[in-house]
Amino acid sequence: MLDGISPSLLAGLLAIGLGSGFLGGLLGIGGGVVIVPCLILLFEFTGAYPAGSITLFAVATSLACIIFTSMSAAFTQYRAGKVRWALFRRLVVFFVLGSFCAGLLAPVLNASMLRAIIGVFLTFVAVVMLTNWKPAPHRAFPGRAGGGVIGLTGGMMSGIAGIAGGNVIVPTLVYFNVPVHNATATSSAMGVPIAAAGALSYAFLNAGRMPDNLPAAAWHIGFVDVVSFLLITAAAVSMAPVGVRVAHRVPAAQLKRAFGVLLLFVAARMLYTAVGLA
Repeated sequence: MLDGISPSLLAGLLAIGLGSGFLGGLLGIGGGVVIVPCLILLFEFTGAYPAGSITLFAVATSLACIIFTSMSAAFTQYRAGKVRWALFRRLVVFFVLGSFCAGLLAPVLNASMLRAIIGVFLTFVAVVMLTNWKPAPHRAFPGRAGGGVIGLTGGMMSGIAGIAGGNVIVPTLVYFNVPVHNATATSSAMGVPIAAAGALSYAFLNAGRMPDNLPAAAWHIGFVDVVSFLLITAAAVSMAPVGVRVAHRVPAAQLKRAFGVLLLFVAARMLYTAVGLA
């Protein structure tokens, strides 16, 4: 199955896996903010897929990888006792439903719009995390209706961006006075079902939407690239616990700044390429 993959592409996929695994464990983001833009660059450079479908393959493959990256990080967070299970139970069904629906919506968007949505969304989250605002001490998490709206919207955006919820869950929980370490831990736990729902939707419910000019050598299930999934996942799973251990030693303010800077960089890249596709 690895026939035809150049050493540079192989090294690139392994590097993406190691980097995304570490950052996923560190920031509770599942690693999608690394996997999606890096896969877009790799697929563009190698011509692995038609230009108009590269973003879809990157997003879907990212979600498939994040299932296992988040699983490793979530287990480590569980052992550390950081996950807020009451919040997990309140939100997870809505996030999963939103992510599943994203796998049906994203393929009908044109490539420029899809990248622009990802870029704008990540810019907004980055600004929130980089500002010095303090949540009002009395602010509590909304009830079931409010949580449902947050979950459905966040799940949809997560599935479209291929980020498994971390970029929504972490700032949202922090906004409602959940400590950042608990927010990242809860995000890691929720990332598993959110990513699985999105990946399954992209993989199995888009048979009639696949591009006609796919390379004959492409090994994929729906929009999920199998080779990239296997290589990135193997590397990421090995590094996620390392990121979690580092996160427990880093002050919360530094985690927020690192999170925001990373998202701002990725957002700028997404918006730049969206303009080029327009």
